[in-house]
Amino acid sequence: MTDSNAALYERARRFIPGGVNSPVRAFKSVGGTPRFIAKAEGAYVTDEEGKRYLDFVGSWGPLILGHAPQEVVSAVQKAASLGTTYGAPCRGEVDLAEKVVAAYPGLEQVRFVSSGTEATMSAIRLARGATGRDLVVKFSGCYHGHADHLLVAAGSGLVTAGQPSSAGVPKDFAALTRVVPLDDDARLDALFAAEGKKIAAVIVEPVPANNGLLLQRPAFLQKLRALTKEHGALLIFDEVISGFRVPKGSAAAHYGITPDLVTFGKVIGGGLPVGAYGGSRQLMSNIAPEGPVYQAGTLSGNPVAMAAGLATLRILERDNVIAKLDDMGAILEAKATQALKATGREVGFARLGSIFWLSFQPGEPPRSAEAIDGGAGARFAPLFQALLDRGIYIAPSAYEVGFLSAAHTEADIDTLVAGLAETVAALPR
Repeated sequence: MTDSNAALYERARRFIPGGVNSPVRAFKSVGGTPRFIAKAEGAYVTDEEGKRYLDFVGSWGPLILGHAPQEVVSAVQKAASLGTTYGAPCRGEVDLAEKVVAAYPGLEQVRFVSSGTEATMSAIRLARGATGRDLVVKFSGCYHGHADHLLVAAGSGLVTAGQPSSAGVPKDFAALTRVVPLDDDARLDALFAAEGKKIAAVIVEPVPANNGLLLQRPAFLQKLRALTKEHGALLIFDEVISGFRVPKGSAAAHYGITPDLVTFGKVIGGGLPVGAYGGSRQLMSNIAPEGPVYQAGTLSGNPVAMAAGLATLRILERDNVIAKLDDMGAILEAKATQALKATGREVGFARLGSIFWLSFQPGEPPRSAEAIDGGAGARFAPLFQALLDRGIYIAPSAYEVGFLSAAHTEADIDTLVAGLAETVAALPR
């Protein structure tokens, strides 16, 4: 007998805080019961009640090839049959490191970790160690994982929280983090004029995708590069989401800007928990065992995870997947924009490559967290539930983005567009 989603949720709430192992999965902002996924294949997930959903969450971004692609599954099975973890070096981490380094501008070395949070936390520590400075600059609405010093004006599930964005984060930790709005040249200039020589690093999502899809002007990102160079600070691109997904492979290549350090996750794990951070050989020589900046991880470079990531990156290159997904994204954007406009409702659509987002406000999609309409969440909840009823699974938050994968077809796009048009048109005025 199969447990219902509701029954599983009740059991989960007895043993797991909130019944979930990551807050946004709880459906708190949209209401209803989380779907407990029993299996997934291609562009679809199936819940414990046997209902099948067309999936545009993709495990929040890593599944660029779709669910359970055979080549990746086979690579994982082969690696697991040889041992699931060694706690020692393995060929797979060398092979994957070579692949990542070759694909990213200015990158010479990477260190693998097990999550995006570990990657950004470690990159910040490296930046402080290499510069001898303490201050870090981030942007409101950008989420860089749940390390204490980065949970300040964070996005995603923390979009409505204050500063710091979480209880348990000492104010003294947050005091070493400076926060400025995205797309605000004047505030950025003022900050560097006042404290430029104290700033170790500026960390930014070059494609901010944790608090809506806040696509930046190339000139703003170029300004970050110029200011950090001028003041001796490091520029860190958080490409945990955008890495190996946006056109040309990553945001650095897309925008023609080379950061000092970069963090990866999502795609390079091929669906398994992998993160990485990297930079020039000179910068990375500060990391132990070569240098004084300590960072370690028992499961870093895990052979099974390395196999999944390597298989994924090989397929992306061989089959020209990123360019094809950009074409598919353009089709989605054109069809969705036209269909949403026909509803007469104020719903915008933002996209870069295979990442997309609905903005519940008139005009061009916002470029900063401050420009987002605060009422978007209330308008999003009925849309989410209506799409779920139609068998379409999108992220359960107005501020999360959607993802296309190589498993999606144009027919799947038509299904999504029709569902959006019907549900948006039915929303209360």
